[in-house]
Amino acid sequence: MKKILLIAVGLFIIIQLIPYGRDHTNPPVIAQVKWDSPKTKALFDRACADCHSNETKWPWYSNIAPISWSIYYHVAEGREHFNVSMWGVQKKNKGDEAAEEVEEGEMPLASYLIAHPEARLTKEEKQALIAGLKNTFGSEKDKDEE
Repeated sequence: MKKILLIAVGLFIIIQLIPYGRDHTNPPVIAQVKWDSPKTKALFDRACADCHSNETKWPWYSNIAPISWSIYYHVAEGREHFNVSMWGVQKKNKGDEAAEEVEEGEMPLASYLIAHPEARLTKEEKQALIAGLKNTFGSEKDKDEE
């Protein structure tokens, strides 16, 4: 048992040397979304901005592997698919899908909510965020009609 524990501690120490997940710099904000209201922005900042903007707040545990790997991956993926700090510049932004993701319970991720209880929205807050996202980003159908 003691040998297994020593091996586990040794492996834990060794994986701390892997640099992946340690870059916690936030790229500059290039362009911002014009929110439909301050309330929508506040709800978005509370529940979504850590992964979907260049203004991520990196918690202390984001420096500890293997948790750091998962956090870094989620932030990179979130920014790639939907980044309000690169609005109009980033070609892949899927603003029209944002409300749908929240409505279907896909976002915020359950794993994010475990560590960020402040991101849990009440039913009323969730409905307000969905409505605000729809107002801010519209939908593909709206864009097709323009």
